[in-house]
Amino acid sequence: MTTSIPHTLIIGAGIGGLTAGARLLQAGHRVTVLEAHVYPGGCAGTFYHKKYRFEAGATLAGGFAPGGPHARVAEMLGLTWPIHPVDPAWVVHLPNGRTVTQWTDPQQWQAERQAAFPGTEPFWQTLETLADISWDVSARPFPWPPESLHDIYTLARALRPKTLRALPYLRRTVGSLAPNNDPLFRAFLDAQLLISAQTTSQHANALYGSAALDLPRRGVNHVRGGIGALAETLVHWIRQNGGEVLFRQQVTHIEMKNGRAHAVRTNKGLRQEADYILANLTPWALRALLGEHAPHALAREVRQREATWGAFTLYLGVDAAKLPPTPAGHHQIIRDATRPLGEGNSVFVSMSDPNDPSRAPAGHRALTLSTHTAVAPWWQLRTSDKAAYEARRAAYTERLLSAAEVALPGLRSATDLVLSGTPVTFAFFTRRPSGMVGGFPQESILRARGPSTGIENLWLVGDSIFPGQSTAGVTLGGLRVANLVLHLTQRRKGGNFFPPGLRAFA
Repeated sequence: MTTSIPHTLIIGAGIGGLTAGARLLQAGHRVTVLEAHVYPGGCAGTFYHKKYRFEAGATLAGGFAPGGPHARVAEMLGLTWPIHPVDPAWVVHLPNGRTVTQWTDPQQWQAERQAAFPGTEPFWQTLETLADISWDVSARPFPWPPESLHDIYTLARALRPKTLRALPYLRRTVGSLAPNNDPLFRAFLDAQLLISAQTTSQHANALYGSAALDLPRRGVNHVRGGIGALAETLVHWIRQNGGEVLFRQQVTHIEMKNGRAHAVRTNKGLRQEADYILANLTPWALRALLGEHAPHALAREVRQREATWGAFTLYLGVDAAKLPPTPAGHHQIIRDATRPLGEGNSVFVSMSDPNDPSRAPAGHRALTLSTHTAVAPWWQLRTSDKAAYEARRAAYTERLLSAAEVALPGLRSATDLVLSGTPVTFAFFTRRPSGMVGGFPQESILRARGPSTGIENLWLVGDSIFPGQSTAGVTLGGLRVANLVLHLTQRRKGGNFFPPGLRAFA
């Protein structure tokens, strides 16, 4: 590119990419976002079907408290998120019939956990101390893992005396801190971590896991119109401020020139050149777009990495009058504490806000039910035995409905509409290879994946880079990548890293 205004192109309208694009647009870049689908958000999108607006994947919205990632973006861009807080955050249903309510109010939550799990208070106090450090660090640019001398300098500036208190826990897991005498307590922790860190307490890093388990205390929100409204808010801001967001434009190839990513081509015949390219994709998807030009390290990574989790999801249209009263809009059900979680043994249920008429026809509510699932068996059956694939889909539908009725008795009789989604479905609608969702398990922050791709002007963004999944996590990643682009831009111009108006967020 030869124009004086740098052009950044973003592949995929996920929240991480849109966040990075909005920040770069504000900093003076020309920004173009190309999205394969007809709506933004990806796995944190909301789709429309028969007058319902269903959450495609993600249903929990956190990170809006003061200092949180979304709050910082709102302050930086001058936008307002369509949210309102909920309390309790969700209710966990244990196999013995006991329920644990995840209150946002600290006093209520402390009383709840002491009643449910006596003797575990020292663990929770340690966890909250670590979470406070983790959230404090995330409120400042903290480019982890560091990939340059500039990253190391930025990390050093972000450290505070209390940050050093986390050093003994760098290699610890949540499980190593937790009492071992109560299988139900361990199942409770594992279920929370599986949805927030993509792994269980035995493997989840203590620092990352502390922040993940602290989500209810930091606040959970309903998003008016569905969680996809977060991405829609960013799309609107980008367009209002002169950027482009183009839908139905699936990038099929990245062109290289002199060792740099030079241009992209789409399935609609569009060709766009750019100075910088952000890929809101998984490493597998980026490898496919680069073809023979993929760096050796990236090619090796996708050969050696194990597949991440997929999801089996049910989307239900429900007669609200037939639902039992419940204090929470989110429920997590654990069926058997002696069996591995996922595959229908742990199910998360999210209900649309009854006061949000945009989510469902009058008198009805939209529900999303989901469970973690391995992706390979679904694809094996889909290609070798379609009848067995459909039988497996029917069996998982039954498992999820049975689990959900633990929290919502009579749900079946209240249901008017049932849609199911497998990893095959996710691959078709989100273009994520094999339908893998949620990012990499957060087992060691010392082995976390950064945004670099091996190509100087091409970066990954989204749930594949640290700190991984959740709208808050990908927002932090998006801010980091935007800072990388700004740094490279200013370095080429020989100026300061942060342009006016953004130094306050450094």
